[in-house]
Amino acid sequence: MTRSRLPEEFRQRTKCFAAGVIRLYVKLPKAREEVRVLGKQLLRSGTSVAAHVREASRARSADEFVSKLGGALQEADESQLWLELLREECAIDPNFTRPLEVEASELMAILTTMVKRTKVKVEI
Repeated sequence: MTRSRLPEEFRQRTKCFAAGVIRLYVKLPKAREEVRVLGKQLLRSGTSVAAHVREASRARSADEFVSKLGGALQEADESQLWLELLREECAIDPNFTRPLEVEASELMAILTTMVKRTKVKVEI
């Protein structure tokens, strides 16, 4: 088995975030076009966070690792935007969106730290 660049716990955490996004998407009222569109955007970006992290864990170089983590960071930020818009503009109950917003924020902080630390190691 190939060794992963990332702890299994972090890979699992991003997978749980993706699963939470899927569960929210299933619960969204799809009668309104804007909710349907934003929900699909969230579904795409929220699941992409875990996909990018999975790809980063198998990166062949530090540059590829940083690139994949950067992709995960962008997708987490985008997910947070869709969650905010669903809550603020589409009146989706904050009890459904807030936990995912918090998790997206925490994942972004972790990913940012990972990228910065990897870049510092590469420069040495």
